[in-house]
Amino acid sequence: MSREFEDFNLGSLELFCLVAELGSFTAAATAAGLTPPAVSRTVARLEERLGARLFTRNTRNVRLTDGGSAYYAQCRQALSQLAEAERFLTGQQAQASGTVRLSLPTSYGHYRVLPLLGEFRALHPGVRLEVQLSNQNVDLLSDGYDLAVRARVLPDSGLVARKLEDADLVIVASPAYLDRKGPIRGEDDLARHECIFFSRPSTGQPTPWLLRKEDRVVEWVHGDKGLTCLEDINGPVTLARSGAGVVQTYRFMVEGDLAQGRLVEVLPEFGGTSRPFSLVYPTQRHVPQRVKALIDFLVGRLAT
Repeated sequence: MSREFEDFNLGSLELFCLVAELGSFTAAATAAGLTPPAVSRTVARLEERLGARLFTRNTRNVRLTDGGSAYYAQCRQALSQLAEAERFLTGQQAQASGTVRLSLPTSYGHYRVLPLLGEFRALHPGVRLEVQLSNQNVDLLSDGYDLAVRARVLPDSGLVARKLEDADLVIVASPAYLDRKGPIRGEDDLARHECIFFSRPSTGQPTPWLLRKEDRVVEWVHGDKGLTCLEDINGPVTLARSGAGVVQTYRFMVEGDLAQGRLVEVLPEFGGTSRPFSLVYPTQRHVPQRVKALIDFLVGRLAT
């Protein structure tokens, strides 16, 4: 059998990843106990072997090229798996350690997951967390993430999904807005009100409100859509707090506002709707202990 990597070693990949993470040959050299020219030569040999530029360089810093970014994500994942395999074979699994990269939607991240991560770090001080907050779904494999929270999981996505919770939805407005615009007594009243929507990043379309009518749930979108927020799902809630209109949002985002009277619930008879949130990760035979520790922790704290 031919050896694909006979003129190559893992140390080159580790140095490449170190430069990518620190953004500097000098900083990587200091961290690795080498000289900057030695690190630069190692990366240059790697680029020559691959036939591709991994970094763009200037006098101040180095930056990954597009190809370098994709290569880095794969290398970091491969090195992490190798380190995990060694710990597994040498019986070092009792204490979870290493880096877990977690992608979260902004609202669920800020209100549900981030407040728990201090406790997780206290329980597992050897685990380093890298958390991305975005309403754009990452590709876990190509972008190098271990876990993600998703509001919707496609059944054929090739991901393992662990249900966290069904997050309750609520329709709210500020008292000042209702004093100015009048009460909302039924669905027909919504037509004359400023209804604030969030536009899905994946489709560019407003996310419909979910209204429960007797034993069924229907989707509803205001025909005018005078106020729509893109990218940040916290935007519609901020607008509602300022008296700009009515919004349907997750109850966990406005519990404090409802308790303190900054917002009030309207049309509670259409309530009882929710959206699911799940923790997802790639299908693989062996889940690293550090990843399993975070999965078990979040499921244990959030699953209902």
